[in-house]
Amino acid sequence: MNDSNEHRTVLITGAASGLGAAMARRFYRSGWRVLIADRDEKGAQSLSGELGDRACAVEMDVTRWADWERVREEHGAPDVLVNNAGVAVGGSLEETSLEDWRWVMDIDLMGVVAGCKAFAPSMRERGSGHIINVASFAGLAGAPQINAYGTAKAGVIAMSEMLRIELADAGVHVSALCPAFVRTRLTETMRAPDNSYHKRVERWMDNSGVSAEDVSEIVFGAVEKPRFLLLTHGNTRWLWRLKRFFPNLYHRMLVRGVRKAMQRKR
Repeated sequence: MNDSNEHRTVLITGAASGLGAAMARRFYRSGWRVLIADRDEKGAQSLSGELGDRACAVEMDVTRWADWERVREEHGAPDVLVNNAGVAVGGSLEETSLEDWRWVMDIDLMGVVAGCKAFAPSMRERGSGHIINVASFAGLAGAPQINAYGTAKAGVIAMSEMLRIELADAGVHVSALCPAFVRTRLTETMRAPDNSYHKRVERWMDNSGVSAEDVSEIVFGAVEKPRFLLLTHGNTRWLWRLKRFFPNLYHRMLVRGVRKAMQRKR
């Protein structure tokens, strides 16, 4: 444990399981006070009990502004806010219902916006803080067949980039975490036109080679040495460069990939 972190607090949404839980464990191990925020109150309490007296379970729904206000009133502004709570929707634009579009936008994008609005003013006034918004490589590189999800995550990246500028002179850092597939419980709540999407995502998570613990190390490192864009998988780094510098080539690669996937689906 690092004694210098004894009085520092991190609030992590969606922290009862998966990536959020891995981040909670990583911060706790380094001496931080950890607020485990999740709709799953029992899961949050279980993790809090596992970690110890510097952890606190916080029941909240990121889509409810009243919950953000309550957490702010009860706990104040954390030193680090990790907007991690999220859901997934598989399918093309045509396959995805407007209801599912609104569902993923409300949680993955507006839940992040609400978290930033809840604590950015206090961080600005204090002159310190770090906001880490969990996006996805899908939002950075235009991954096909997850249109609604990718659009929500692209919104998180764009909002984070603008917020970073707005807080540049306030001593508050902003980061956008853009992981590719990592083994989590994402498919348990994932909505999709049929079960083939769930199976595909499960396979990609199993084959990713990057664990939630690996990603949590990247996040913790970014708090120690702040930077904006956090890429977690080695192949995403060169894919991002490929898209930036050779967008048409990147587009053709994705189109070919979608064609192959659709042929296998048939």
